[in-house]
Amino acid sequence: MKTTQHTDKVIPEGYWVDPKGRLVPESTIKDIDKERDQLVKEIVGLAVALNTQLTQFKARSFADIQAFIDLSGEKYGTNVGGAKGNVTLYSYDGRFKIQRAMQDRIAFDERLQAAKQLIDACLMDWTEGARPEVHAIISQAFSTDKEGEINPARVLALRRYEFNDPRWTSAMNAISDALQVIGSKSYIRVYERVGDTDQYKPIPLDISAA
Repeated sequence: MKTTQHTDKVIPEGYWVDPKGRLVPESTIKDIDKERDQLVKEIVGLAVALNTQLTQFKARSFADIQAFIDLSGEKYGTNVGGAKGNVTLYSYDGRFKIQRAMQDRIAFDERLQAAKQLIDACLMDWTEGARPEVHAIISQAFSTDKEGEINPARVLALRRYEFNDPRWTSAMNAISDALQVIGSKSYIRVYERVGDTDQYKPIPLDISAA
């Protein structure tokens, strides 16, 4: 009896398990299927190892950058950047730069619906005088993606517009109050300068961009 690498089931010698969990005699499995299985598992093994290395790289990089920021801050008796600040570090010759970026994930609570109702009321009254572009911008701001989610950036962009209508002001206040930070993502981005220019190109850490 033996246990395969990717299952907790005890599998009899000379058998493989198919996608439905059924035991299949190894002698009935085609050579091409065995070779495909071997190739997939080899690549998956490499991918798992790389994923582990990237996870360790990110953790170490964040820790080292924060330690450097703390050290720099100590020299001036201040807190530079902080644990959540975005920071860019350059090599001495300017050839490389590293960015530590923190991005909050935001969403809106139920008060966004109140803002939408106020805005709809404004649009109803402004139909005669408002430019079509205004209607298009506002309608697009509340459109949803395939997952039914609203793009927060489009909604927040509405606050740039100033209209002399108390309902619009109330709607913008409702949007601000509805805004909630639901989490954050952290990134490490590494760049190399392009020749002697002031432009930098990213060193891809994403397999799809490599």
